[in-house]
Amino acid sequence: MNPFAYDRPATVEAALQAIAAHAAHAASGTTNTGAANQHESRFVAGGTNLLDLMKEGVTIAPHLVDINRLPLDAIEESPDGGLLLGALARNADTAYHPLVEQRYPLLSAAILAGASPQLRNMASNGGNLLQRTRCWYFYDVATPCNKRTPGSGCSANGGITRQHAILGASEHCIATHPSDMCVALAALEAVVHVQSVRGKREIPFAEFHRLPGDRPDIDTTLAPDELITGIALPDAARFVRHSAYLKLRERLSYAFALVSVAAALDIGEDGTIAEARIALGGVAHKPWRLPEAEQLLAGAAPGEEAFGRVADALLHGAVGRGANDFKIPLARNAIVRALHVASQGTVTNQGMRKGEDR
Repeated sequence: MNPFAYDRPATVEAALQAIAAHAAHAASGTTNTGAANQHESRFVAGGTNLLDLMKEGVTIAPHLVDINRLPLDAIEESPDGGLLLGALARNADTAYHPLVEQRYPLLSAAILAGASPQLRNMASNGGNLLQRTRCWYFYDVATPCNKRTPGSGCSANGGITRQHAILGASEHCIATHPSDMCVALAALEAVVHVQSVRGKREIPFAEFHRLPGDRPDIDTTLAPDELITGIALPDAARFVRHSAYLKLRERLSYAFALVSVAAALDIGEDGTIAEARIALGGVAHKPWRLPEAEQLLAGAAPGEEAFGRVADALLHGAVGRGANDFKIPLARNAIVRALHVASQGTVTNQGMRKGEDR
């Protein structure tokens, strides 16, 4: 690991000033080599991904700003009936928080499907959003990778593609986004609160992560000097009784998704679907959600035919690259299965909560 300077500010304002000062210094050309993800000042909280990247030489961060002392770890109710998740609340604390378990069982289930208990105890909510792909070519600094070094090429194209994208990819990158939590946040239409020395702004979750296009080195729409301060969850009471997170992977635990599905249904008293939310993980450079596909379930009765239609719409244009061809039928079956389970009730860490229990 390369040497780095280290600050541990006590206030948000001090942390933002530290990042801004280093960004100005780097922009002057005194530290910037022009390589992607190199020589940038970085915020660090749990460090469960960033430190790995630094150890492997994928990221060289000469200046770390430790934000663990900042007052951003609360989980609080918001006036609109939702919740505001502090960026520094740990994943485990979020998943087991009574209000999250009660109001957002889909999110709790998704978080608990990821990583390991030890990592969930360390990883922060804000850091979870900023995870980088686990594409093995990205981590192997001896191979070309447009995400690591723009313009160098994509070794995954024509390489081993079992874990790679079937949707939204480009000739420049076919990597997938690794987070489970983010798949649920996409389905719940969360909003990311960020702040810099220029002020505050809110980013709808659908706009936070990027598809690779011709700049796969840029994962999000977050500016380099912006700090995630919280994640707002809108009221989702209508989905509490019917939701499921289904994750298909190589082994039962501590593995990234081949395909995952976050499914939430609002089923009316007449038994038909009033509203549906579906997001996919493990298939694209960002959590994959198509509201126009979800509309196909509005007014429909839960069942194989309706669920199959929406699965086909979500996967329209999916392309396999040999070793990951299996992901297309796997994803279709997973969508149908997750919607079927959600139509019966809600799957929680404690088991099945039947939809009719009111």
